[in-house]
Amino acid sequence: MQPENPLLIPAPPPIPVPEAPTPSARKKWGVFGTIGALLVKFKTFLLLALTKGKLVLLGLTKLNTLLSMLASIGLYWALYGWKFGVGFVLSIYIHEMGHMTALARYGIPASAPMFIPGFGAFVRLKAYPANQSEDARMGLAGPFWGLGAALACMGIGIMMGSALFTALAKVGAWINVFNLIPIWQLDGGRGFRALTRHHRTIVAVAAALLWLWTSETMLLIIALASVYRLFTKDAPETPDQGVLFQFVGLLVALSGVYYFTS
Repeated sequence: MQPENPLLIPAPPPIPVPEAPTPSARKKWGVFGTIGALLVKFKTFLLLALTKGKLVLLGLTKLNTLLSMLASIGLYWALYGWKFGVGFVLSIYIHEMGHMTALARYGIPASAPMFIPGFGAFVRLKAYPANQSEDARMGLAGPFWGLGAALACMGIGIMMGSALFTALAKVGAWINVFNLIPIWQLDGGRGFRALTRHHRTIVAVAAALLWLWTSETMLLIIALASVYRLFTKDAPETPDQGVLFQFVGLLVALSGVYYFTS
């Protein structure tokens, strides 16, 4: 996000004794359990998706947003096919609508999302957040909604055996993890503005452990960038536990999606 400055009861038939589940079956049900747990954990996203439908469609009524979306779809269509192109751009759009929802909640005016083919999208703020916690929550709202999109694609991919949706889930998780790198104007950089040095250490350790679990290099980059941010002078003195839980929770959940779709 770029700043500007879900009776008679006959005897039952004999119940067959189920066979012991195969390893693949156990893995399949384990994945379903993971999806269910994550969906419960992130039920706020589903409620927002149902109650903010008008806001979610906001960008699609803006000509610049629509044209830039079509340009991005055209690029990814040429590279990977139209189905992936449409799905990928829509997942980015959902991410940006997470930012828009948070901005609306805090009463901060902003432009509709704009897409840059090959680079992603951004929302331009027209006013500053009131404090660091607001800024952090607005930044993390994008990956939060992006996680919801990745979980939905993951569930469809597993239930329908769709390689397309599985790929969209994996790429969506990766993109949102990338956005959590705590540098510059990335969402992670905004999130870190509300984290004390102690909290930044927790994020660094969590990212390093998740890297050991998934072998995803982006998590190692987050860990190293978090260590770097220990030595910058922008760490607040007052802790914000909510932002810490959101940041670590996003890392864990997105890493889970990436791991189970690899």
